Amino acid sequence: MSDGTTIPIKRALLSVFDKTGMAEFAKELAGLGVELVSTGGTHKLIAETGIAVRDISDLTGFPEMMDGRVKTLHPKVHGGLLSVRDNPAHKAAMDAHEIGAIDLVVVNLYPFEATIAKGASYDETIENIDIGGPAMIRSAAKNHAYVTVVVDPSDYAGVIEAIKQTGGVPYAQRQKFAAKAYARTANYDATISNWFAGTLGFEEMPYRSFSGHLKEVMRYGENPHQWAAFYTTGEQRPGVATAQQLQGKSLSYNNLNDTDAAYELISEFDPAVPAVAIIKHANPCGVATGTSLKDGYLKALRCDPVSAFGGIIALNGEIDGETAAEIVKTFTEVIVAPSATAEAIEIIAGKRNLRLLVTGALADPKSPGLMVKSLAGGLLVQTRDTGRIDELELKVVTKKQPTAGELADLKLAMKIAKHVKSNAIIYVKDGASVGIGAGQMSRLDSSRVAHRKSIDAAEAAGIEGALTKGSVVASDAFFPFPDGMLAAVEAGATAVIQPGGSVKDQDVIDAADAAGIAMVFTGMRHFRH
Repeated sequence: MSDGTTIPIKRALLSVFDKTGMAEFAKELAGLGVELVSTGGTHKLIAETGIAVRDISDLTGFPEMMDGRVKTLHPKVHGGLLSVRDNPAHKAAMDAHEIGAIDLVVVNLYPFEATIAKGASYDETIENIDIGGPAMIRSAAKNHAYVTVVVDPSDYAGVIEAIKQTGGVPYAQRQKFAAKAYARTANYDATISNWFAGTLGFEEMPYRSFSGHLKEVMRYGENPHQWAAFYTTGEQRPGVATAQQLQGKSLSYNNLNDTDAAYELISEFDPAVPAVAIIKHANPCGVATGTSLKDGYLKALRCDPVSAFGGIIALNGEIDGETAAEIVKTFTEVIVAPSATAEAIEIIAGKRNLRLLVTGALADPKSPGLMVKSLAGGLLVQTRDTGRIDELELKVVTKKQPTAGELADLKLAMKIAKHVKSNAIIYVKDGASVGIGAGQMSRLDSSRVAHRKSIDAAEAAGIEGALTKGSVVASDAFFPFPDGMLAAVEAGATAVIQPGGSVKDQDVIDAADAAGIAMVFTGMRHFRH
């Protein structure tokens, strides 16, 4: 029967937690002559509308029990779903055991995702694991040659239209519904297994499943010849997945990637201290704190005004009109902040294509989570980098001690380095980045790139020399040789912060002492590939 035949829908089993549109859907089905069978709250809802509906217990001849845990796990349900209608043996079994065929199954599941999102207790979370629902979905989806399975209220209208036109749902559509059904149960089970892993600290799970819900199909991926889509995982982390877009055209694949990088970086900063980050191709090209968001933006922009063109701007506080007016002077792709004033929204609206996203809050840089990267034939999985410079025990390893001002800038530089592609070298002065070297194959090259860019930025600002003069410098990983550190000294750095841990550490320390600068070890590396 899997040759494309449309199967008439005579009986439907309806069992949903999310009852959106169910009363109307049931009324339409009944009006088309479909017998309705239902369970629990769904049955109550339909019956209250005056529509004829059989209780599942009437169908099975067996009462619901154990607080509803056992109600649909019955041969008269699964036999009606799994029977191959034109198989004589199956038909004989149905006749012998008085099993009626079920042609349409409409099921959505207990809200496990919402339960864990609200921080429910272990016992409450367990109770919100649906058993009967996934079993019915899988049975119906397997037997899609004869059965239509629907797991999404948005599909109700299409089902009704198909029945009106043909008496059933076409085979090609049943196939797509089946695929969607298995994707839903896979997503559900993945969420459950990952919750168990996180709750139990079971990091070395022998099987790992990662799932998402389609939010948007993109026009293309990193490049126009690549297909792309945006899937959300259900994690309620403030950022691009949960943000409200107030205006501007649709975000591209690259926009989303860059905006995520920008917001993760700016969330490192205390909201009591105004901070702004400008991101280009997932790397910061300027980061600064200031007396206001406008002040922070102007200081961040000075670091690399050329790269800031067409960039992403993230702010750690409510964007105001004065800051917005300054930002719109330069072509910007996206602005993202926890909130925006009415004045700021009005100003940004003057740039029709400029996207404005508000997230409601900053992300918690200490919250746990997994990061996934695909490889040919596999996945690399690691925990989120929750290390924070403010919580580390710093060790001064040189004869010279950093001043209080230098130490504050060193911490800021390392905070930025955590979000810069390796190898990363960050120069900071007076609460603002003044040179960033990212993604170079050697640390020496990163030092030189950052210095050269600071010279260009100084020239653009009408300043003689380089912005790095009198700055401090951070390295995301240890200096394997003194050369990278000495290049920073030549650029004007007076203090250095790095993880340490190289076999050449003493050589680097000796070179720092000879140069008369301070050096601090953190003991924590921040590679970012």
